[in-house]
Amino acid sequence: MDDIWTRVGEQLMARVSGPMHFRLVLQPGMAAVLAVIGGIRDAKMGNPPYLWALMTDHAHYKEMLKDGWKSIGRVFILALILDAIYQAYELHFFYVGEAIIVAIVLALVPYILLRGIVRRIASKWLGPTDAPSPPPPGSSRH
Repeated sequence: MDDIWTRVGEQLMARVSGPMHFRLVLQPGMAAVLAVIGGIRDAKMGNPPYLWALMTDHAHYKEMLKDGWKSIGRVFILALILDAIYQAYELHFFYVGEAIIVAIVLALVPYILLRGIVRRIASKWLGPTDAPSPPPPGSSRH
């Protein structure tokens, strides 16, 4: 079992300097752009930070996952495909687990971390949100 983890670690580290290493910058960059777009949209709509909401708002969990996947899904799939190409060229074999690890690290992690941070920064810059405001004191809703 230790041999497997050693192989996985060595092969993952070899991607840093191996062929197609440009994707190690390109894909997190694409994820970052999508996170900025999503974070600004969240700030405008008055939504809570993405990762925090995923962990705490169980009522809207599925909706938030769908929204996140709709934004980052293509980058994740592209990361899988490019890693499959890398593995075919360099390793002459396809390791599904390694491709999934690479796709998570290159696409999902930057997106999830940055979207909440961008939302916090954007909410300070944008000021009041589109969230409904409470009724003025003394008025009643019927």
